[in-house]
This record gives sequence, structure tokens and C-alpha cells, in this order.
Amino acid sequence: MVTQPTIRAATLAAASALVVLMDIAGEGMPNLLWRSLAAPAQSALEVGRDRARRDEGGFSYRNAIVAELDGEVAGTLVGYRLDDPYDAGNLDELSETVRPLVALEARVPGSWYINILATFAELRGKGIGTRLLDAAETKGREAGAQSLSVIVGSWNEGAAQLYARVGFVNIAHDPAALPLDVPKSGDWILMTKSL
Repeated sequence: MVTQPTIRAATLAAASALVVLMDIAGEGMPNLLWRSLAAPAQSALEVGRDRARRDEGGFSYRNAIVAELDGEVAGTLVGYRLDDPYDAGNLDELSETVRPLVALEARVPGSWYINILATFAELRGKGIGTRLLDAAETKGREAGAQSLSVIVGSWNEGAAQLYARVGFVNIAHDPAALPLDVPKSGDWILMTKSL
């Protein structure tokens, strides 16, 4: 018999696991950002953990749902409702890496945005991602959103297939300008699902 994951709101105690899962979902880009914010003698993971432990902000544990198996965090989903209207600010002031992501987010104001969905590699294929996406639908409806939204890299075929399998559709894409440290290329794809 396969053990079903327990889905619950993240707590402060989950911050360290969240940081690893955030970096997995971001394919190393969060680590690059955290490294740039690190003080002397501070590791990138410490910066990420500090950010995950905040009460506010997109990467706060307060925006996270975790899936647990046998008492350990197996995966997470970090999401929140995007502002409506969405103020993208001056896109020209953003880094080349971030600009297409913000431009795509601006296309779905008021949606419940899935910023991160990740499961530890050895636990993939057990339905954890699907269970987390079910929880996202509940969160989205509770927040009064009319849709869910997510941005996925075209190179991440497994994630795109998962989203499509549960009803997300592609609505837009922009070329990704990834840092040199990230050996990927392609487009960022904006996907949505009506609630």
C-alpha cells in the first residue's frame, strides 16, 4: 500500500526544507540570487532560509503548502494571489533574467500564482505534485481568484506535462534570458487554469 502524503500549511520549522525545494524548482536561479545578497561569511542557503522564515514576501513560509511523507517534507507549493491591477513597474529597470517573468505575470492579474512547485527527486511520480495542485485550487478559490497561473520553462517537459494533465493551458510565452550559470535555453511559458 502506497502512503498518501499529508498536505498542510508550512510552518517556520519547514524553512530549511523549503529553501532546498525552492532552489530545485528554480533550477539553481534562487541560489544565484541568494549568493548575490549574502553578507561576507554568509552562505547562499542561509540567505534563502532567512527569506523563507520571513512573515511577508513571495518566498515566505506563510505562502507555502507542504506535502509530508512519514513526517518529513517531501514537496512544496508556494503561491499567492497576484495583485489586480498588477503593477509591473518599469520593466526596463529589471534585470534581463527577471523581466520576462514579470511581463508574463502582468498578463494574469488577480490569478492565484504558483511561484514554486517542487518535490524531492526520489519522491517524484507518487502523486505529490498533483495533490499540491489540488490544494492550490482550494487556496485560489478561498482567495477569490478566477484562475490559477504558473510559469514553466519550455525545457522542463515533466512540469509542463503535469500542469497540462491537470487542466492548465499555455496562453503566452517569452524567451528566457537565463544566467550563464544555468545551462538551459528556451522560453518561459505562462499557463493558466480556470477555477
